[in-house]
Amino acid sequence: MKTIKIDTEFIKLGQLLKLAGIADSGVHAKILILNGEVKLNGCVEMQRGKKIVKGDIVEVLNHPLKVE
Repeated sequence: MKTIKIDTEFIKLGQLLKLAGIADSGVHAKILILNGEVKLNGCVEMQRGKKIVKGDIVEVLNHPLKVE
């Protein structure tokens, strides 16, 4: 499982996907999210602006990311 460290209270889901190198752009992140390919803590997440906090696990195309 890949770990992504953030220095702020939260990061938006689209920004996290770009930071992790999964999405090349905001548009690419939006497409992944709208296609239902992104899960937040085991549930499909459809909001690009969803706030992700430390301890959350985001899974994209069966690749889990842990936010610390």
